[in-house]
Amino acid sequence: MNARVNPFRGTGIALVTPFNAQHEVDYAALAKLVHHCIAGGVEFLVALGTTAETATLTADEKHRVVAAICEAAAGRVPVVQGVGGNDSAKVAAELKAGLHEGISGVLSVSPYYNKPTQEGIYRHFVHLAGATDLPIILYNVPGRTGSNMAAETTLRIAHEVPHAVAIKEASGNLEQAMTIIHGAPQGFDVLSGDDNLTLPLVASGAHGVISVSGQAFPKTFSQMVRDARVGHMEAARVGHYAMLRFTQQLFAEGNPGGIKSALAHLGIIHPALRLPLWPVSPQLEAALAQSVRELQQHEL
Repeated sequence: MNARVNPFRGTGIALVTPFNAQHEVDYAALAKLVHHCIAGGVEFLVALGTTAETATLTADEKHRVVAAICEAAAGRVPVVQGVGGNDSAKVAAELKAGLHEGISGVLSVSPYYNKPTQEGIYRHFVHLAGATDLPIILYNVPGRTGSNMAAETTLRIAHEVPHAVAIKEASGNLEQAMTIIHGAPQGFDVLSGDDNLTLPLVASGAHGVISVSGQAFPKTFSQMVRDARVGHMEAARVGHYAMLRFTQQLFAEGNPGGIKSALAHLGIIHPALRLPLWPVSPQLEAALAQSVRELQQHEL
């Protein structure tokens, strides 16, 4: 019998890394954000994802960010760490070196820039799996990596790697996600990687999401996911449509500029980004401010 279980279901949050006006990591704001998300009912947190501007963090900052998130979470929800790259040996070495003791799982993106074949993607993840016993969430985001991890490749990994427990599917291709859901072994789940596709994916059999927009309004978003997972679709649609326009705005000029602007309007962080990212335009800033005011009423 397959005893694999995915411990990362429901709403996970891809946390931003807050910076102060001097573009230094603001650890106090990061702790405030963690408390905000957990108080809003999310089921797990993700550190050092794309939304965290991980590519611009030093090795010391990465270590301190993970430690700060785990300390603030204090065991209330699991914490997943993003560990990925386009050098399989280097990623495996990082995993072998060991992660922070508070980390419950790994989110690892399909190799970017190199544009490997499907065989190369498969062998990359098998290689990483040999370097850690932690549960692994695969991450397919072709808009960033430059290559799509086909459903067949995902299923091949799912069937052959016992501690691969889920995939964050951000291809935007619902048929691809459905193919994975239908063919996956027990204990391997699809998690939405697109906030506005979460409701249809959960309706199709996905078990959750790793969300960006949910960290601004965790109560509304995580309740929408819970409602959808138990089949309360009318209630789920209320939450979905409450968040729809806001989420579209968040990504209109790239991530995480939008979500950092929204979190600043909520008084949680300063909206600073590190180059090459740049703050959102004044027009989008104004639109986000209006959406934040409206959604604050929804969260009451």
